[in-house]
Amino acid sequence: MNKQNYFKMKAHSASLINAAFLITLSLWGYWSSDSPSTTALIPTFIGVVLVLLNKGVKNENKMIAHIAVLLTLLMSIGLIKPLTAALGREDNAAILRVLFMLISTIFAFIFFIKSFIAARKKRAESNEIS
Repeated sequence: MNKQNYFKMKAHSASLINAAFLITLSLWGYWSSDSPSTTALIPTFIGVVLVLLNKGVKNENKMIAHIAVLLTLLMSIGLIKPLTAALGREDNAAILRVLFMLISTIFAFIFFIKSFIAARKKRAESNEIS
């Protein structure tokens, strides 16, 4: 994927990639832990919900897109504590897992914002023509 296509990624694609990261990496963290906590499965749950919302995001359903972006924002905020805990434990595997989830979540959030801006511009142009 070249640089131009990367920045043209649609919000639904970025959200689906983010969901895959959340599900995969949080399950890996849960299963690889000596003392797994059910809170480690929160990103899995959020990822599954994002997958379920993906068709609505792709079809540009505003309500569903806003729910998905809210979950994405909450997930990015929610990953701060696990990151600081992993840093405190000096657990390199956990640090990498949480960093990858955090980075993918931030990128998905950015693509949602870009999508909302583009939709607003399109609506404004449509109103000018009418």
